[in-house]
Parts: sequence; structure tokens; C-alpha cells
Amino acid sequence: MEGDLIYINKKLRPLSWLYGLGVGFRNLLFETGILKSHTYATPVISVGNITVGGTGKTPHVEYLIRLLKDKTNLAVLSRGYKRKSRGFVLADNDSTMYDIGDEPFQMKQKFPNITVAVDKKRHRGISRLINGEAGKDIDVILLDDAFQHRYVKAGINILLVDYHRLIIYDELLPSGRLREPVGSKDRADIVIVTKCPTDIKPMDFRVITKAMALYPYQQLYFSTLEYGKLERLTEPTDKAELTDLADKHVLLLTGIASPEQMKLDLESYAKDIQPLAFADHHQFKEKDIQRINDTFGSLPSPKCIITTEKDAVRLRTVDGLSDEVLQHLYVLPIRIRFMLDQEESFNKHIIDYVRKNSRNSILAKGKDDYKSKDSNHTGDRPRTISFRNY
Repeated sequence: MEGDLIYINKKLRPLSWLYGLGVGFRNLLFETGILKSHTYATPVISVGNITVGGTGKTPHVEYLIRLLKDKTNLAVLSRGYKRKSRGFVLADNDSTMYDIGDEPFQMKQKFPNITVAVDKKRHRGISRLINGEAGKDIDVILLDDAFQHRYVKAGINILLVDYHRLIIYDELLPSGRLREPVGSKDRADIVIVTKCPTDIKPMDFRVITKAMALYPYQQLYFSTLEYGKLERLTEPTDKAELTDLADKHVLLLTGIASPEQMKLDLESYAKDIQPLAFADHHQFKEKDIQRINDTFGSLPSPKCIITTEKDAVRLRTVDGLSDEVLQHLYVLPIRIRFMLDQEESFNKHIIDYVRKNSRNSILAKGKDDYKSKDSNHTGDRPRTISFRNY
């Protein structure tokens, strides 16, 4: 059910109260104009959240990339979390994960023809993109994980809310996982409840819609996850179906914020699942590699390892994985799908905004931009895993 993964540490509520004072004061400075938010002639779309932990941000940013990349000159600007570089970095074909961070690197690898840049200061990053040589023809900028970055006022602010960690039931850090008060959702133009069960009931949609208490100017959407075919890490063209896991013992190797749902999803396919979880954005060290080798070696056959696309980016840079591990290590791609037939409405909202605010002649002439590029190719769509209710 919704909100079922929320844990509140009531003993820490006094600290949450103090934290809330600080966050509230900062927001007040922006609302009164003491701190300035910058607007831009170039369309800017921000995707983010107000919680600590995964809300499915990367798959949603990638959805927007797929929607816009063939119609616009698109740029993605991210902070580049845990990168080893500083300041503004414009990605190129030689950029590494250490230059730009694992998530921007993943996007650049999957979509090599788009512009990807990183800068902790998003205002500076946008200015460099639209005023620099590489950005002179950019039609739209996607801001990755920038809901709290109020120095930039995006044309569309998209707030992601995890179905299993609904913000309306959560509390501020450190007693809960909110980085801002629930009322901060009022800044969003679009709210997407992510990771919804595929068998969610109509009544549940109505209950959540009422509980979110959005304003008329805000639009609420629901999305769920879809998994593609398994791809061997060392040979991506070597693919396997999820149904091929039926007789296998699976080691689920993750370094993401919320791996619980992925484990539950895969349990209906595999003989058994053994999780091996590391912290989000974890940089694998020698002792971690040995642990992976030993854990997998102890599993009975037949067996395999499954990991995420983000973890695969980091695993490709490490040494020491055993031949047995490399032979059986698969990556599980993730996409999102809108529920309640909301896809066309969402696409129209995004494309209409970009069209009205962009000089792009392709968009101006476009007549059928709202349907997903994959919408008429059901045979190629990723397989859907049924979520379990808790």
C-alpha cells in the first residue's frame, strides 16, 4: 500500500523542528525576493524530489530525453554527484564517470547526441550552456535533481513522489526523509507519483489524489516501472528474458537508494533472490569486489547476478571481478510508463511548453508530437513486472 516504506524516528523530532526552521527561513528569503531566482529565455524543465532516497528520477529524466531528443537540441544539466571534477564540465566522448558522475555518464552513454553538462551551481551551469559555444543552438534544458535549487526558476517544475514513501505521510529530516516541508510541493507544476503497483485500484488513485491536495494549477500523474530484457555486462547484445530466471538463484547487486522494490519485483521470476546492497552511488573498492566474488561463488547453480544500469556504469570501471561473476553478470534496464492513459496528456504539456518558448522550427511545425515514440511498437516494449502490495 502507499506509504508502506516510511519509518518515522519520533525521538529525533526536536532536531527535525530545528531543521525545519532553517529550511523555512531559506524558502522565505526566496519568496520575499531577498534571494533571487533567475529565469531564462530558453525553456528549462526541472525534475526532482523533496525526499532523501530514490524516487525514480533517472528513468523519468530519460523519458523526457526520449520525448524531446528528436525534436529539439536538448541539454541535460546535473550536479554530477560524487564526481572528482569541480565547477562546470561539458561532457564529450572522452568524459568518464569520474569527470561528470555516474548518472550523467549513463545518460551520455545512452544518448550520445544530446548535450550533457554538470555544475553544482545550476544558475552558472545554465548560463554557460546558453551563452557558450556548445550551447548556442540549445532549445531546452533539463535540470536533473534541482527542485531544491531555487536560484533557478524553471518553466516547468516536476516533483517526483514515491508511492511507497508518499510525502504526505513523511516528516522532515532527521526523523523522516523529507528535505523540505510537505508544503513545498506547492511550487511544482507537475507532480508524479512514481513506482505505483500495476494492479493499483481506481479507489487508490482517488484516495491519493485527494490526500495530495494539489492546487488547480498543478497536474497529478501516476507512473509505474517497466523492466527491459537482461543484458550481459560484458556483451550487451547478449540478452535474456526475465522468464529465464525461473530456475536460477539470483544475486541482486545494487548501489542505489531504494532497492527493496526491485527485489520484490524479481521474486516472482527467480527461484530465489539474495540481495547484496551497497549505499547509493557507492564506489566499489577492492574489499567490495572480493565480497561480490565470494558471495556469488557461494550460491548454488544455476545462478546469475543482476544489477542496475547505474551500478553497471561503476562496475565497468573496476578490476578484480572473477571470470565466473563476469560470465553471469546481467544489467536490468528500467523505463517508466504512465498509468490511467495519462501519457499523451503529459507529453502534450511538455511539448506545448517547449514549443511556445523555443525558436525550434521542428517543434513549430510538428503535428503529432504527443505520442511516445514507442507507443505503436508494443512488440518492442519492455516487459512489465507486477508490483506486490505490502
